[in-house]
Amino acid sequence: MAKLSIFRFIREQYSKQKPVVKTDLTGKVVVVVGANTGLGFEACKHFASMNPKRLIMGCRNKRKGEEAVSKLQAETRYNRAELWIIDLASFSSVKSFVEKLEKECDRLDILVENAAIADPPKYETTEDGWASMLQVNAIAPAIQVLLLLPIMLKTAREHSVTPRIVNVASDTHYWATLPRDKRVTSGNILEAMSAENYYDGSTYKYPETKFLNVLFTRAIQSHLGTHHPPLVVSAVNPGFCYSELRRGMSGFFYWLMEKVLALTTEEGSRQLVYAALADHEEMPGGYVSFSDVVEPSDGVIDEAGQRLEERFWSDLIWVGAKVDDRVPRIVNEYLKAKP
Repeated sequence: MAKLSIFRFIREQYSKQKPVVKTDLTGKVVVVVGANTGLGFEACKHFASMNPKRLIMGCRNKRKGEEAVSKLQAETRYNRAELWIIDLASFSSVKSFVEKLEKECDRLDILVENAAIADPPKYETTEDGWASMLQVNAIAPAIQVLLLLPIMLKTAREHSVTPRIVNVASDTHYWATLPRDKRVTSGNILEAMSAENYYDGSTYKYPETKFLNVLFTRAIQSHLGTHHPPLVVSAVNPGFCYSELRRGMSGFFYWLMEKVLALTTEEGSRQLVYAALADHEEMPGGYVSFSDVVEPSDGVIDEAGQRLEERFWSDLIWVGAKVDDRVPRIVNEYLKAKP
């Protein structure tokens, strides 16, 4: 039974962190979305040390992105990092990023979906009409992954490699109440989770978005097929780290948690790199945590969770088709394996 007890959480946070996985990335193209700070930036530094042909740092803010590229070059002496602008709160920005990549890159070997936001202080929506955290953390990254599948599978075919997709999730998904929430038992899950009455202020909804990250990872891998997969998708828990993600949170509790338990963002970034590079027979569709593939929450893997995964997949494709008509075509061509 996969649950996250306080004792397990503390034990893992205090465990000795394994060294970062290393390999030669010469000739390969790496994309990290959410790359200007924290886990994403530290992961970029690790990738830069492995000499990829191109390292694309996806950032929302141009000034901060330029500063991040300059800092990475100064700290690693790697001079092929590129700033590409992407705002997951805008589906048009996601589509523009994908179209630019298809035009300018002949391959894509590693895609790390790291960008995320914490619970906003009050309910807010994006320009596309979705609850902001739901779109940024779950819907937009998933649609971007779907739109980039063709070039990644082309990379696998033409270069005899196994590209990787890394969805940055969190151990907070163990605390998600989504499988038991009566508000999502019928109708479109994503529409229900985007409604203002879903954000009643009684609980944080960030864990629910991370739960969706894990569901998406399992769903897309199962539809790709797991026998000699041409592409490996995993969800990853970076651990509890010092992070700007919680910059809106304050108070003694969070200060104490960071002082006593938090990993550095460099330590957390090792998990992103592990998911992108490590050999592990359970990596396809797996949940990576502390340099291993572990069981996700019971709410993901039990019968109710599996039914929820199927509904979420169907609802996501429906939303994706409204965003970009290529989504259903990609699903029909590449994602017909049975779960």
